[in-house]
Amino acid sequence: MELREFVEKLRSLGIEWLDLQFTDLAGTLRHVTVHTSIVDEESVERGFGKLDGNSVKGFEPIETSDLVLKPIPETLAVLPWYPKTARVLCTVFARDGSRYPKDPRYVAEKLEQYLAELGYRALVGLEIEFFVFDSVKVVVEPWRQILEIRSSESNYFSSVFNRPRDGYYAVPPYDKLFDLRLEVGDTLRKYFGIEATVLHHEVGAYGQCEIGVEAGTPTVAGDRFQTIKFVVKNVAARRGMVATFMPKPMHGDNGSGWHIHLSLWSLNGSRNLFYDPSDEYAELSDLARHFVAGLIEHGRALSAIVSPTTNSYRRLVPGYEAPVYLVWSRANRSAAIRVPSYVKGDEKGKRIEYRPPDPSANPYLAIAAVIMAGLDGIRKKLEPPDPIDRNVYTMSEEERRKLGIETLPRSLEEALDELESDHEWLKPVFTEELIQQYIDMKREEARKLNLYVPPAEILHYLDV
Repeated sequence: MELREFVEKLRSLGIEWLDLQFTDLAGTLRHVTVHTSIVDEESVERGFGKLDGNSVKGFEPIETSDLVLKPIPETLAVLPWYPKTARVLCTVFARDGSRYPKDPRYVAEKLEQYLAELGYRALVGLEIEFFVFDSVKVVVEPWRQILEIRSSESNYFSSVFNRPRDGYYAVPPYDKLFDLRLEVGDTLRKYFGIEATVLHHEVGAYGQCEIGVEAGTPTVAGDRFQTIKFVVKNVAARRGMVATFMPKPMHGDNGSGWHIHLSLWSLNGSRNLFYDPSDEYAELSDLARHFVAGLIEHGRALSAIVSPTTNSYRRLVPGYEAPVYLVWSRANRSAAIRVPSYVKGDEKGKRIEYRPPDPSANPYLAIAAVIMAGLDGIRKKLEPPDPIDRNVYTMSEEERRKLGIETLPRSLEEALDELESDHEWLKPVFTEELIQQYIDMKREEARKLNLYVPPAEILHYLDV
């Protein structure tokens, strides 16, 4: 969309307030709102100097804090909940007019440029899980720490489902969130131009949902991820409910993952480079196998970016469909890397699914990091180990050791240690400054949270 067309569209829609949205280093969507009386072609091209980088997580110190937001015209969308208001996603620029190196979206843009130089085009599909609760109440006192969650579908004493982990594909009247998901899907399609393709109740019995959307380029997929979270939270809030993308909000029930579906195509989009009909196992090309090997090679370091919170590692435990072991397989959901194999001979749909990520991740950084790990496998022509077609959770430790199966990190600190020692493969699109800033930010986050005593520890140890 040309700048002139963008400004004319604002005028024709009667928009009075333009919400400038951008993403910080931690992956949180931020915004500042300007009146359209100051929006014209010149101001859009120049950008809006409204960003205090010192107040944004992971950006600038106080002495160099002035940054600029430049709208991305293609992301313009009328906000259905606020009259005469539209949002537009923005990129971040430095004061001298150069791209800001710690803008997460810039990383995804650089990835696309790097892919094009290699003759590739990536398609990224999203499956995002989340919980919706009636209310969440946190009480913290010196001797009392309580997280109270109320769900319209259940509470701790009764459930319309007989057991935890019994919600998958539930139908009304048990599925109390059917109309909420429909509203989310309709809002995404009508106002934001995002083709939501699949909506359903997830395995978690206490209000867990999943949304799937059509595949797009890495940057577009990151934009869609941020928009989906924004829409889900707003639709829930307007119903007096709370939507959370926290990886593991409930003890004893499934956590929320974010499954990234990936394929590499020829630059003109005519051929799926991951597809090989002569491969009897999974119709997977040698290029795709090298890509899988790169994910296994760097999977432990990847965890710091795709599973970036202390809570992420409460999800990554056996028994809840969350991957723990760095293996690959056809159709096997206990593997970290799965090759969906629903229909034979489906070139368009041939892809790999990377299952460790969760929706607390920064989507631009996570997508870029996953693809860069795979590209490193292609560059080095790495070969993956044999696929594992068994339930890895039921294998003995000795069996896993004999097969050389590696385990994902058990904590955020361990994952950050891995990233610190293994990140050269990110360098074509991640700067060293961004990587170190990210590691420092996450180490401080882990340090602060580790100072708190979890309620479960009080219950377990108070009488020792």
